Parts: sequence; C-alpha cells; structure tokens
Amino acid sequence: MDCLFCKIVNGQIPSNKVYEDERILAFYDINPEAKIHVLVVPKAHIESASEINQTNSNEVAYIFEKIPQIASLAGITNGFRVITNSGLDSCQSVMHLHFHILGGEKLPEHIR
Repeated sequence: MDCLFCKIVNGQIPSNKVYEDERILAFYDINPEAKIHVLVVPKAHIESASEINQTNSNEVAYIFEKIPQIASLAGITNGFRVITNSGLDSCQSVMHLHFHILGGEKLPEHIR
C-alpha cells in the first residue's frame, strides 16, 4: 500500500509524535494551520469518513475518547477545534482517515 500515513504508522517515515498506542498515532502536522496542529490517525487503514461503518466505527469512537488527552499532551489548554475532510472535494490530501486538532491560540472563525 502506498499510503503516506500507513508509512508513518509503520515507522517507514519519521514523525514528531505526540501520542501513540496500539490503535492510534498522533503527530504534529508538518504544515500547521494553527499554533498547535496535531493529526490523529487510526493505525488501521480507513480511507475517509465516508468509509466509516459498523465494523470500524469503534476506531473513530476511540480517537474521540483520546482527543482531549492528546490536546493536553500537545499543550492545548484553552479549547481546540477538530476537523476531518472526506474526499477530493473537501481537499482531503491523504486518503487515510485523519483528524486535525487545532489550538494553542484564538482560532479564526474559518480554517479549512
């Protein structure tokens, strides 16, 4: 599989990790759109939010259970925004489900 995030999960490409366990990996985005910008990916390959189903939705629930902890570990103390893009029209650039955690500053109303 030629998936950038799968290669990061497998250690083939280095990342600046914030959190990792047996199910997810969280790392700093290399092109941050906020003072603190962390990506959270399931280790299991799920292409996008459009691919979430009864079989894999537990991975998404697990990510959302961990997001407050990950935000805190990254130094976000006064609120955060969580974003995911699904498909080409939404500008999903890596076809592996991922969630952006943005914070560390007052965010503008709109961030893509």
